[in-house]
Amino acid sequence: MAHRARYVAQGVAIGLVALLFLLLAWSLLHDEGGDLAKRANRGDRPGAPDFTLERLDRHGQLRLSSLRGKAVVLNVWASWCGPCKEEAPYLEQVWQQNRDRDLVVVGLDAKDFRADARRFARRYELSFPLVYDGPGDTIDGYGVTGFPETFVIDREGKVVGAFAGAVDGPDERSRLESAVQDALS
Repeated sequence: MAHRARYVAQGVAIGLVALLFLLLAWSLLHDEGGDLAKRANRGDRPGAPDFTLERLDRHGQLRLSSLRGKAVVLNVWASWCGPCKEEAPYLEQVWQQNRDRDLVVVGLDAKDFRADARRFARRYELSFPLVYDGPGDTIDGYGVTGFPETFVIDREGKVVGAFAGAVDGPDERSRLESAVQDALS
């Protein structure tokens, strides 16, 4: 009888672990980012939370509101993030192709070490402005749920599009290009 009770308990434990795994997988597959991302992707155009952060690419600080009048692609990344490595060259390309049109790509490195972030920027030859939020305090205001996440901000400081996960593949890149056009108009 004791063996039977043990088998039942093990079966229940395995069932619970399997259920938790399925819930995690469902959550990851259906993740749309935080509330700000959901609102932006519904077309609400919420205001982008302002921040002032230390620059990684040079001395000084960058204040997001100082970029008003320009469209901004704000990419939240970390050097340890695999998908961030995959999308970095594409974001550099977006910057190079649109910087003369008043688009600024800003890389916001969070939950990372400065030295690792600077190595990442050198490795991927990132020339757009980079800021550092080591503890990740700033990204809470954006509702970031994972890395990378990208927010497209119009000239008035309103979020017109958001991307949870890497901007990879033709569909995501087409969506980003559309959001950039919207932000620039």
